[in-house]
Amino acid sequence: MVAVNRKAITLGGILAAITVILLYVESITPTVKLSLYVLSSFFSAVMIIEGGLRSGWIFYLVTSILAFIIVPDKIGLIPYFLFFGTYGILKSYIERIGKIVSEYVLKVLFFNICLALAFIIIRIFFIAQLNDSISLWFIIIVMEVVFIIYDYVYTLFIQYYVEKLKKVR
Repeated sequence: MVAVNRKAITLGGILAAITVILLYVESITPTVKLSLYVLSSFFSAVMIIEGGLRSGWIFYLVTSILAFIIVPDKIGLIPYFLFFGTYGILKSYIERIGKIVSEYVLKVLFFNICLALAFIIIRIFFIAQLNDSISLWFIIIVMEVVFIIYDYVYTLFIQYYVEKLKKVR
């Protein structure tokens, strides 16, 4: 029988509630959507730190299911389902490699796969043709730069949590 980590379960419930609230607020506000996605993604890192990768996967599944049930704008959940909800888990796996160049290549590859899926979804369901006045390659490059900044901020959050917040308890 697997030992039950009550602390991880309690923390997971609280963080799952906060994550779903952030995703709900994202669905009803006209601005700050990206910020809310980013904040919601940080909690999976906390779950991985506190309970391991298995807890991170369970957290992602629970938050995805709850958000799908509660959040009225299902389309607005796609970024969380595809990228923000899974990124902390993937980051944990990739950063075990220990070679920064290989890690960034894999992270950017994952981001580009998610970006390609997002463009496919947009083309199929929303816009038959993306606006050609703005170069698609330019958009991709800008988004990759933003992604690298996001990964750096995510790393800073993890370091802060491990060095400061985890010690407080």
